[in-house]
Amino acid sequence: MASLRPSPVDATDAHELLEEYFHTREIGFAHQGVDYAIHFPDPAAFVPPGGVFLVLDDGDVPSGCGGIRRLADGPSGIRYEVKHLYVREAGRGQGWGRLLLEALEAHAREWGAAELVLDTHHSLEAAAGLYRATGFTPVARYNDNPNATRWYAKTL
Repeated sequence: MASLRPSPVDATDAHELLEEYFHTREIGFAHQGVDYAIHFPDPAAFVPPGGVFLVLDDGDVPSGCGGIRRLADGPSGIRYEVKHLYVREAGRGQGWGRLLLEALEAHAREWGAAELVLDTHHSLEAAAGLYRATGFTPVARYNDNPNATRWYAKTL
């Protein structure tokens, strides 16, 4: 059974999940002839109420992660950004990505967010499907992430 727990983004298990996530993205980009820029997140950005980083455990095995961090307020008010949503391959198709995303949204709501935003790459079709299914809609580019080709937002 999957469970979620807050974790420092630089804790050993969280860092290992992020390394794995970045490695899979690096390989995916290389197959497209594109360089992937790896940037480990600043741990200070994921400390409540400025943000949170969650690790998903399958029993006692870390199997996924994701976080939110506060951005400058947008036109609607307080805004958080979803970052590094990842589920290991063995856990995919079990609803764990949705579980992580809904928990992150709950934290944002608790801290008064009016909007959640995120960016992704067009090659991540399953992720885009999850975002659309959970109420995110395409928006104009809101950042300069070199790895992103799509941007989404959700009014809370």
